Amino acid sequence: MRLKTAAALVLLGLLTLLAGIGQRTIWAPAETFTASLPESAAEAPLTVIDQELRTLHGGTPTITVEGDGSFLLAAGRPDDVEAWVGKTAHNTVTGVSEDGKELQVEHADGEATAPNPAASDLWVATENASGELEYSWTPPADGDWSLLLASDGTKAAPAKVSMTFPNDTSTPWAIPLMVLGGLLILAGVFMALGGAAAIRGGGKGFGGGFARKARARNEAKARSRQASGLSMVAAGLAAILVAVSAPVAQAASPSPQPTGGASSAEPSPGGAEGADAAASPVLLDTQFRRILEQVSSAVEAGDAAKNAGRLASRVGGTELEVRTQNYKIRSKVGSYAARMPVRATKLLTTVVTTDRDWPRSVLAVTQGDGNVVPQLLTLVQSSPRENYKLVETTPLQPGATFPSISREGTDTLAADDKSGLLYSGAEAMAGLADRLTKSNSAFKSKLVEGNSSPYIADTLSYQAEVVKAGTNGNFTFTHKVVPDSTVVFRTSDGGALVLGRINFGFQGTPKAEGDKLTIGSDAAALAGGTVTTTGMVLTFAESVAVYVPPAGSADPMKLVAATRGLVGASFK
Repeated sequence: MRLKTAAALVLLGLLTLLAGIGQRTIWAPAETFTASLPESAAEAPLTVIDQELRTLHGGTPTITVEGDGSFLLAAGRPDDVEAWVGKTAHNTVTGVSEDGKELQVEHADGEATAPNPAASDLWVATENASGELEYSWTPPADGDWSLLLASDGTKAAPAKVSMTFPNDTSTPWAIPLMVLGGLLILAGVFMALGGAAAIRGGGKGFGGGFARKARARNEAKARSRQASGLSMVAAGLAAILVAVSAPVAQAASPSPQPTGGASSAEPSPGGAEGADAAASPVLLDTQFRRILEQVSSAVEAGDAAKNAGRLASRVGGTELEVRTQNYKIRSKVGSYAARMPVRATKLLTTVVTTDRDWPRSVLAVTQGDGNVVPQLLTLVQSSPRENYKLVETTPLQPGATFPSISREGTDTLAADDKSGLLYSGAEAMAGLADRLTKSNSAFKSKLVEGNSSPYIADTLSYQAEVVKAGTNGNFTFTHKVVPDSTVVFRTSDGGALVLGRINFGFQGTPKAEGDKLTIGSDAAALAGGTVTTTGMVLTFAESVAVYVPPAGSADPMKLVAATRGLVGASFK
C-alpha cells in the first residue's frame, strides 16, 4: 500500500512539475500584443493619440500606420496638440479594449479641414512617411507628450493604425508549481525507500531474535526517513505559501505609477503633475535652434535681395517694418547702412517662457558673422497655428551684461504687474521714454547712463544738436511707448527684463514764411523730396530692453539693449 501511495506522489509531482515548466515555455504569454483602430472609426482629417497610451503597459509601444500617399506623425505637448487641432473634426485614440484587440477611439465633429501641420513650430519632432510607417514612441523629454497623425489637413488621416505594446509575461504560478512538483516527487521517493526497507527487514527463520531486532532497527530508520521527508515537504509547502502570498500582499497595496503613466485617479490641478505641466518651457532647445535657423535663413534671403516679401514667413512686427523701409532707402541711397544681420550662431543664450498661453514670446542672444556686439532677438508666436516670427533685433549696449535667466524656462509678467519688482514693465518703459525725451527727466537718476549705456546720452545729444543747428526751424521730439509691444521676463534674481518698442517722433516747422527745411537723403527716399517749406515729420522705431531690479533694491534700472530704425518720413 505504501509503495502505491509513493508511486502516486511521484506521478502527481511529475505532472505538477511539467505544468510549471509549461507555463514558462509552451503556455508562456506572448511578449507583445497588438491593438488596432476599429474599421468602424469615423473619418477625420486629424487623429490624436493620447499621451496616456505611451505608458499604459510600460515599456516602449510601437505604432504602425498604413495610408495612401504621404502623411506625418508629429510629437508635441498635449496642450499644444489640443490647441493646434482647435475646432477641426478629429479622432482621439484614448485606450485599449479589455481583450487587447482594439484601440478605443473617440470622435469629435468640427471643421472638415485644417492647415497642413507639417511645418508647425509646436512639434518637437515629426516623422514623415509615404505608404507605411513604423514608429517607436519614446518621449523627447520629461513630461507628457501626445501624437498627431495627419495627411495634409484636407484629406482623411490614415485609418489603418495599430499599436504594439509590451505584454505582461510574468508567470506567478510557474515557480511554485515546479517547486511543489519537485517536493511531491521527493516525498514519493522517500516513502518508497521506507517501504522497501520494511519489506527487507520483515523475514523469519534462523536467528529469529536477531531478525526481530534488525527489523525493529529498520522500521525505526524508515520512520525517521519518512519524518525527515515529511519535514521537507512541510518546509517546501511553507516556501510556496510565502512565494504565492507575496504578490497577493503586494496587490493589496497600491503600486506606484510610472512617470507619465496612466492612473485611475485624476491628478488635481494643484498637484505635482499639474505643476510640472504648468512649468514646462514652451520650446525645447532643439525646437528653438530649428526655428532660429529658419528665421536666420529668411532674413538672409530678404537682405540679399532687398525684398521684404521674402521675410514674411518668419519676420513680423517692428522688425518687418524697419527692414522693409531699410530696403527702400538702400535701393535709392547706396551708402545707407544695412540692418545688422540675424545669425542662428553663435548662440550665446536663450530665454523661454513657461507661460503656455498665446501670444508666446522667447528670446535669443547671438553673435555671429557681422554682429559687432551680441544681438538680442525677440520672437513671438501669435497663435497655435502660426509660427514664431522675429519682431525685434536689438544690439546689446557696449559694456552691458545680459541678466541671468534660467534656460529651463521662466515666467512672463503682464506689463502692469509690479509684483516683486522695483517698477512694473509699463513703468520702466514709460520712464525710459521720458528720459529719452527730457534732459531733466525725473528718471535721470533711476537709469544707468554713461559708458555702460551710451544710447541715452547719444539720443539726447542728437536732439540738442538738431535744435542748435536748425536756425530757421522749430523742432520737437517725442518718445512714446507702444503698449502692446511690452514683454516682461522674470530674471533669476527676482528682477525682470522688459522689452518693447518706443516710437521716436521728430517734427520740424519753418520759423518764418519762406524758410526752408532740408532733410537727409535717407529720409528723402521715403518722403519723396529733400526740401520743404511747410514742415516735416520723421518717425523712428526704437527697440529697447531694460533690466528692472527686484523690489527693495537700491540699484537703478539698466538699459541692456537699444537701437532705432527710420520707418517714416513725410512733409506736412
